Amino acid sequence: MPSIAPLVGWLSRRAENLIALLLLTMFATFLLQIIFRYVLALPVSWTNWTIEVVSIAWLWGILFGYAFVVRDVDVIRLDIVYNALPLTARRTLDVITGLFVAAVLAWTLPKCWDYVQFMRIERTPALRLRYNYVFGIYLAFAVAVIFRSLLDVWGGITGRAARYATPRHPEGHDYD
Repeated sequence: MPSIAPLVGWLSRRAENLIALLLLTMFATFLLQIIFRYVLALPVSWTNWTIEVVSIAWLWGILFGYAFVVRDVDVIRLDIVYNALPLTARRTLDVITGLFVAAVLAWTLPKCWDYVQFMRIERTPALRLRYNYVFGIYLAFAVAVIFRSLLDVWGGITGRAARYATPRHPEGHDYD
């Protein structure tokens, strides 16, 4: 059976491309707002759609980005407190917080699904997009966070997560 690593790598790069496209969309729309409002002094009654585009691109960028682009090593943690704890306490915290986050999101997932399905009857004010398309990314986000949290739990139980390895560089301060 061939390895799926090339496919995963390709999908990862496409996810990064989508995030870049969302950022470009936000930036270009923001520039359009500025140019039409302050440079051309044209009526801005049409800017409701620009605000909507920026808002939707931001929402999708944050949720899609965390679900499919951000790596575990890129996640910001309260490292000052976390790294000051002994390894067993860190592993215990990872298990507890991972189970808590996964449980809460799994518990709310059916209601979120119902809400997204219900919102198919509503449309955004300017672009007239169905809200279930706008909010649907939250379901992928929640499933990805549940999966990541359970991976953290497994890493805490087994101790095989990369974050438990003692760094062997001077900035780690645990090498001596």
